[in-house]
Amino acid sequence: MEDINIKQLTLAVRTIAEEKNLPEEVVLSVIEQAIAAAWRRDNGERDQEVRAELNVNDGTANVFVAREVVEEVGSDAVEISLEDAKKVKKDAVMGDTIEEKFEVVSFGRVAAQTAKQVVLQRLREAEREVVLEEYEDKIGTIVNGIVQRVEPRVIRVELGKATGIIPQSEQIQGEFYSIGSRIKVFIKDIERDNRGPQLILSRGNEAFVEYLFRQEVPEMESGAVEIKAIAREAGRRTKLAVVSTVPGVDPVGTFVGGHGTRVQAVMNEIGDQEKIDIITYDANNEQFIRNALSPAEVVRVEIDEAAKRAKVFVYEDQQSIAIGRGGQNVRLASRLTGYELDIETAQVAAEKPADAKPRKNIEDSLMNAVEESTEE
Repeated sequence: MEDINIKQLTLAVRTIAEEKNLPEEVVLSVIEQAIAAAWRRDNGERDQEVRAELNVNDGTANVFVAREVVEEVGSDAVEISLEDAKKVKKDAVMGDTIEEKFEVVSFGRVAAQTAKQVVLQRLREAEREVVLEEYEDKIGTIVNGIVQRVEPRVIRVELGKATGIIPQSEQIQGEFYSIGSRIKVFIKDIERDNRGPQLILSRGNEAFVEYLFRQEVPEMESGAVEIKAIAREAGRRTKLAVVSTVPGVDPVGTFVGGHGTRVQAVMNEIGDQEKIDIITYDANNEQFIRNALSPAEVVRVEIDEAAKRAKVFVYEDQQSIAIGRGGQNVRLASRLTGYELDIETAQVAAEKPADAKPRKNIEDSLMNAVEESTEE
């Protein structure tokens, strides 16, 4: 490619557009930018305003250089005197922008290389944009992908046309990703930065679990049951608060499935090392907190609404269950309910009889009532 032949370029527009699956006008504008860059390289100066127009019909190209009309020309590249401007445009006045037209026939070798680089880089960017636009409406859904590369901080996953990354924070802890294996990923976002747009994928977020359940629990589609809240520590444990809108439908049972089939299907995808607790959501905050701490049994709950904190009293033998391994159970329950939960030990001696007393009293008073009525 010693020098660029403009005729060949025009023919190339259509071919590139078809190959890269890009609109012709995108390719045309990319090539025009390249011609302008190459012309500037050969004939102009760096800060010149140059635009190119490629005529696809007759295979010619023109370059337009814009200069401002000024009294005193400081830089020839960007400014022009009124006298010279009038030669180009008769009615030119001060402050006008005058465009001079130059025909482009060919370029030198260096300029041709510049043009080639510009074309390749811009085409890559345009290609990625087009591909990502297809995924724009898939944000918030799960798609299948193939693990392409495993790097220390990110996993690269191929999804058909596009490639996305699972950052470390979105991976499931302890999960092993082998190259070439098929995995499900949640499309979280498209991040645009100076390196170009990037598809951010996740397997570690709450929405991934929610979406998996949505595929297993048809009653979610009909609205008979819903997930009210999710708290997740990927790879360790997930707590789901579920509720039913239809009387007589057991929400927990619906999500667990007969013989646990539904919850098992989700676990098969996220790995058996992650425990899933499904609890009933309750509009009564105290009851919701009790449910959220399950499997621990709670004696009583004292809620401080203003501080969004709650003291939860449990018997000593339940304390480690309530707190969970490394504080995990109470941490997830706090996130699920939106209250900072403090686990306290309830005094066995003081609490237990109090629990049993009311029943005895009722029986006593019943007996008394019976005795009184017989005495009459």
